[in-house]
Amino acid sequence: MTLAQQLHVGLAALGLDLPAAMQSKLLGYVVLLSKWNRTYNLTAIRDESEMVTQHLLDSLSVLSVVQESALAGRRWADVGSGAGLPGIPLAIVRPDLDMTLIEAVAKKSAFQRQAKIELALSNIDVVSRRVEEMPDGLFDAVISRAFAELADFVDLAGHLLAQNGRLYAMKGLVPEGEMNRLPRGWAVLDCARLSVPGLDAQRHLIVLERV
Repeated sequence: MTLAQQLHVGLAALGLDLPAAMQSKLLGYVVLLSKWNRTYNLTAIRDESEMVTQHLLDSLSVLSVVQESALAGRRWADVGSGAGLPGIPLAIVRPDLDMTLIEAVAKKSAFQRQAKIELALSNIDVVSRRVEEMPDGLFDAVISRAFAELADFVDLAGHLLAQNGRLYAMKGLVPEGEMNRLPRGWAVLDCARLSVPGLDAQRHLIVLERV
């Protein structure tokens, strides 16, 4: 199975019917990540087929559980974005999102900027600084993928949210202990199981809000 076929099958399983140009951009991201990874070690995953599953489809799986009202025209940030995950795949699929990638490591931010240029992603902004140094109240939603324990996520990124904003944490197994250790003033709004085509592992999206 080619990468294009693998992506097409995976997207169909996620219920995403994307135009060919959008699928081409997703594959272009994988090719660019693979190329940069040989020099800059941006991800431990080396195989492009595994990147389709564990990076693209994993990132896009959140779209099945995030409400449409939280997506269209909203200001999102991906903190500790690394190679731009999940922010770049989400920005490709949802060009109506205003996505800011926040990453303190210079080589990773450099890759993100190159991806923005090569993939013509006008809805992405790359910020190379620590998340705790960012101004308050800039975003409607902040997402992270393997960034930090939930309490640390709240402490480091909670200030980024505008009024009624939400934090989205992508996790593996349900982090019961982490959810019980949330700082006062924060609560779990949802703990949604994610289904990632081709991935034999539990994945969950934890949605947090101020109370």
